[in-house]
Amino acid sequence: MSRNVLLQILGGGKSPAHLRRLVNLWPPFLGAGIRIKHIAPDMKAVDVEMKLRFWNANYVGTHFGGSLFAMTDPFYMLMVMANLGRDYIVWDKAASIRYRKPGKGIVRAKFRLTDAQLDDIRDKLKTLPKYEPVFQVEVTDESEEVVAIVEKLLHVRKRQDAEPSEPRSGERIQPTA
Repeated sequence: MSRNVLLQILGGGKSPAHLRRLVNLWPPFLGAGIRIKHIAPDMKAVDVEMKLRFWNANYVGTHFGGSLFAMTDPFYMLMVMANLGRDYIVWDKAASIRYRKPGKGIVRAKFRLTDAQLDDIRDKLKTLPKYEPVFQVEVTDESEEVVAIVEKLLHVRKRQDAEPSEPRSGERIQPTA
């Protein structure tokens, strides 16, 4: 269980503060005006916000739905990945967003991951080949009213030792002579 996994994935340094700065410069977030305000040292809490600007507003002057969704996209996958470590493979599998009211001003999402959730994943994977936990996050406005609810379905499985002839996910197959 190491937060360094996430830092290595994103090319970060040794601290969550450094990671926060790097992710805030990631072009899709930078372009949408999405900012990570806080990352806990144990990667179990991430706070994200987005201010309403002309470039992330829709035709009627409220937050563009795609930007609301984007501000919630990678975090549960990255948080679970960082906390489970290299013995597990974690992927985003599906997501849905339910809009509750127009988003105006500053909107925020607070991602929280508990030890109980992590223990549940580990326990399920002792007997199952894969597990697909669902996480939910609320996007709220400045008065703490819910603007949207996002559900994220992750795919998690234990890493299997690949046969020498089988490439691991992401590895290139070298042609044989």
